Amino acid sequence: MTADQALATRTIGDAGPRVAFVHGLFGQGRNWTTVARRLADPADGSGHRVTLVDLPNHGHSPWTDRVDYVDMAEQLAELLAGFGEPVTLVGHSMGGKVSMQLALRHPELLRALVVVDISPSVYPETGGRTDDPDEEASPFAAFITAMRAIDLTGLATREDADAALRAAVPSDMVRAFLLQSLVRDGTTGWRWRLNLPLLARDLGELRGFPEPPPGAVFEGPVLWISGADSTYVLDEDRPRMEELFPRVRLVRVKNAGHWVHSEAPEVFTEAVRRFLAQVEG
Repeated sequence: MTADQALATRTIGDAGPRVAFVHGLFGQGRNWTTVARRLADPADGSGHRVTLVDLPNHGHSPWTDRVDYVDMAEQLAELLAGFGEPVTLVGHSMGGKVSMQLALRHPELLRALVVVDISPSVYPETGGRTDDPDEEASPFAAFITAMRAIDLTGLATREDADAALRAAVPSDMVRAFLLQSLVRDGTTGWRWRLNLPLLARDLGELRGFPEPPPGAVFEGPVLWISGADSTYVLDEDRPRMEELFPRVRLVRVKNAGHWVHSEAPEVFTEAVRRFLAQVEG
């Protein structure tokens, strides 16, 4: 990987076992800053070097000409290989799928794996996963449409952007999350740190999970964290997860949905901290 293709990262903590966090769709490494600071604290998280990764087409990482899970896993593997030590990899949603692909293709790079509210399954691009009429339909296509519809040339303030997104993104938390990727372009304009045209075109690719190499299994410890109110992890997902990751342990977090680490940050961080203590002990 050349320098202009390298993934952008930020590391918190100067010593201790290495942990890397990978965000989901529309995210960036900075989304994990609060969790990272706690895990890096020797008095609280037992001291870790925590690397926060921006995936391609997000944050400060390069834009590409396609969205592909195997491509992203290979880029991430090259980054982790440069650490020269086993890593505990934590991935949410899209980042969880990237992390699972890496674990199945380069298990030697990992000490352990944490998969957050996603499974090695195919998800609907629109609609829901259950027959429950109250289940929220997949909102990501609508999010992209709403973000692309904002006239950045005429945008005055971030508050105006927030107002423009409100109809398509009613959750204050999710709007704030999306708007972290809206930044000033110079002194007068605005730009998205998201490659929205590409994500719109290839959104269908993100719903899938590429077939792993024949016979691939990750034998290391795996913590599978799900929001109890989320439909991204269903009972029907467990057989495939257990087939590919035989040492997996599922933890469901009460009163949390898909963004479990934002909706229940204390519970999430403590679950990860305890898991790290087990696998590093």
